[in-house]
Amino acid sequence: MELAPRLHLMNWLVSQGLTGLPENDLIRGFCERCRACGLEISRGAVFIDTLHPIFEGRGFRWNDTETNEAAVFEYGSTETGDAAQSWRRSTFYHMLEQNLEEMRIDLGDIASLDFNMIDELAAKGHRHFVAFVHKFGEAGTMGQMDCLYSYWLTRRAEGFGEQDLSALRDLVPALGLAIKSAAQVEIARTLGRVYLGRDASEKVLHGRISRGITERINAVLWFSDLRGSTAIGEGVEPGEIIPFLNDYAQAAIDAIHDAGGDVLKLIGDGVLAMFTGEDMMQAKRAALKAEHRFRRNMAALNSRRGGDGRATTSAYVGLHVGEVFYGNIGSEDRLDFTVVGPAVNEVSRIASMCSSVDRELLLSSAFQAGLDAAGRRYLVSTGRFALRGIGRAQDLFTLDPDIGTDEVMAGSYERYLAS
Repeated sequence: MELAPRLHLMNWLVSQGLTGLPENDLIRGFCERCRACGLEISRGAVFIDTLHPIFEGRGFRWNDTETNEAAVFEYGSTETGDAAQSWRRSTFYHMLEQNLEEMRIDLGDIASLDFNMIDELAAKGHRHFVAFVHKFGEAGTMGQMDCLYSYWLTRRAEGFGEQDLSALRDLVPALGLAIKSAAQVEIARTLGRVYLGRDASEKVLHGRISRGITERINAVLWFSDLRGSTAIGEGVEPGEIIPFLNDYAQAAIDAIHDAGGDVLKLIGDGVLAMFTGEDMMQAKRAALKAEHRFRRNMAALNSRRGGDGRATTSAYVGLHVGEVFYGNIGSEDRLDFTVVGPAVNEVSRIASMCSSVDRELLLSSAFQAGLDAAGRRYLVSTGRFALRGIGRAQDLFTLDPDIGTDEVMAGSYERYLAS
């Protein structure tokens, strides 16, 4: 590839990196433009580690023929198991061990090589392989994202020529910079979702980061905490406490997210969440649906943990509806994007009343009053109570106990939640 088309392709990579073109579109556009300029790439793959609670990194692939491979894929930890064995047999692991930035392999002469995938690539008609490792500096490293791995193949019998290799040496770093930029945006979104919640994260990433910027909204509020968690924590091995909390938090968060809610805060073993929307009646039904799924999740979790001889429990849930302030609260250099207001205090007090009335779910008068007639028929009053720190007494409600014992009633309630 001559100098002029190289510069043109570099400009394209820079402009698309600035606009935020997805990584798989970047590598596809890169490979297609290389081929149009005479650099006959037959396959390209780029890997970049990331900062994510579940997987270690992401990869992006392009082929000159149709395959059943995914263009984008995620990979888990390469520290243990089969993944570790596969990583140690990779060309990239060899390059890191030998401190190599570039490695070329003639796929017509691989009998003495023990790298994974090489035989498969040769069998598919590729003739020459070149791999690059581009390391980031300390200031450019984020979590495990400390370098960019890539390999490139051609079917040409004579392989990549010196001009081809020179072009790849010039162009792949520009591609890597564009992919790194896209990966950092994805990391920011991931961290926001993980630590702030889905809705709060989107608001922060769209610029809602100034202290005091809040909005007044109506929301259905959820507060749950685990039953007897303090005693359980004192009775299990220290190493079991965090897995115990994680298991039950997962059961709650999955249920809330599946029903369309947003988790705002984890407070020890407590979960604060909200359900919003133009139709508050639907938001209340979504909260009830989440509570129902939470119970199912816990039943499955308790069966699994109990079968392993590990501690099990249940949870108290309070539901309320009211006006809250939603936004940034804190100091100039340490903010929390959350909800505040009397309604938030009230839902936590309602949840704390569950143990006193021996009910796992309690709903406020405001929640019950705004529910549709079909939903109200599944609720029964537990009495009138004065909540600690709340100026007025109110009736609290729970699900009709018949739902737990009568199959017809239970089926009717599930149909109501699904409608």
